Amino acid sequence: MPAQTLPTSPVSAPDPAPPPHPRRWAAAVVMMVAALMDMIDITIVNVALPSIGRDLRAPESALQWLMSAYMLGFAATLIVAGHLGDRYGRKALFLLGTGGFGLASLACGIAQSPGQLIAARAVQGVAAALVLPQVLGSFRTLFQGKERGAAFGMYGAVAGFASAVGILLGGVLTDADLFGWGWRSIFLINVPVAAATLIAGLLVVPATREKGTRHPDVLGSLALAAGLVAVVLPLVQGDGWGWPAWGWLCMAAGVLVIVGVAVVESRRRGLTTPLLPARAFRNPAFSVGVLVQMLFAVGLQGFFLIFALWLQAGEGYTPLQAGLVTVAFSAGGFLTAPAASGLAVRFGRWLLVAGALMMTGGFGWLWSAADGASAAHTGAWPLVPGLVLAGAGLGFLVVPLVNVVLSAVPADLAGGASGIFSTAQQFGGAVGVAVIGSVFFRHTDGGMTDAFVHAVPWAAGAAACCALLCLWLPRTAVAEDEAL
Repeated sequence: MPAQTLPTSPVSAPDPAPPPHPRRWAAAVVMMVAALMDMIDITIVNVALPSIGRDLRAPESALQWLMSAYMLGFAATLIVAGHLGDRYGRKALFLLGTGGFGLASLACGIAQSPGQLIAARAVQGVAAALVLPQVLGSFRTLFQGKERGAAFGMYGAVAGFASAVGILLGGVLTDADLFGWGWRSIFLINVPVAAATLIAGLLVVPATREKGTRHPDVLGSLALAAGLVAVVLPLVQGDGWGWPAWGWLCMAAGVLVIVGVAVVESRRRGLTTPLLPARAFRNPAFSVGVLVQMLFAVGLQGFFLIFALWLQAGEGYTPLQAGLVTVAFSAGGFLTAPAASGLAVRFGRWLLVAGALMMTGGFGWLWSAADGASAAHTGAWPLVPGLVLAGAGLGFLVVPLVNVVLSAVPADLAGGASGIFSTAQQFGGAVGVAVIGSVFFRHTDGGMTDAFVHAVPWAAGAAACCALLCLWLPRTAVAEDEAL
């Protein structure tokens, strides 16, 4: 809204922009190291799961929890962590999260039972969620204009290749068996990195915060966390427990709690910063976009779980070989991601629909390759085209999705909407690991290939649902620089 001026009053000059912080790029590098460490740990466990299962004699549900616990801890903390940093200072939250991540990684590395490892993974997820919002919030404060675009571009590039780095690094470290640590090295390597980042953060990361922010809704965040866990718990344990009636009631209660948090917050005005702003969800573009984000994560994370288990436990791949094959998926994303934003401006939602259909087709290719395999060891080359196709589809779907959806949200809700968007991805990943993993383990009596063939269609179905939902998104997209 333009400012009004009175005829008798001179027009005052706008306040000059504050000078840029002299250590802003050094701070950005330090914060990106911490962010990369957090992002890598979402996928670094995938190829190490069979080794962890054998060493700790972990049941099937524990393998699912090793992934779901991290994503649930992340999802349950992410929204409120951003608000805490805005109000109380991002540097303090960044340092707390980095230190906590290092300690949780140490606990993972020395865990002697599945329960200890799962608990430490959940703490890792909470610590990661404390770090990432502070990185994005600090970038918005420290950088302006083209520099801000460059900083966010650096963040996007790191986020894009983090999954590939995590999968490959997990295979390398597990196979290398450094100091006889085996799979434990995938966690212990974080300890010196976190310590160095913590020291560097103390020295070069400036303290920033937002003026005039309201109190974060800590009680609401605890209720939201309980609701998310209540939904996922029966999905992971359902087969082992025989799907008791109380499990279904637990899921229903979880959904009601999440909805209840949104309803209560919509009626409390001016007291706290809402975790789930009702005004954002009234926007169809945002609501549909959150569903697309969640469903894409359901299919993607569920697929990576069963693919790693099938390659190693069923096809005899080593962790390193499994990691190298899976990198083909990320290679497909690298092919399409650079052009995705520009193409989205031209073709709008149809690019996202095409991306989701490409993911569906890629998963279908892998289903066909596995279903038709007659040899005990499936070669990598029959799998690579499907992985590249699915990864290329991911680039067309995910890269423009954030801009298409968040551009439809009012500016004053952009921060909260971004947190919800990321939370939906982590929660969807936890649900995907639970549901698709349960389908996989239910059919392992017929062999790992039979289990894989039964479970992959669920991942393909999630991607197909994304394609249908994308038809309800806005017809056009915005360029990335316009969405900042």
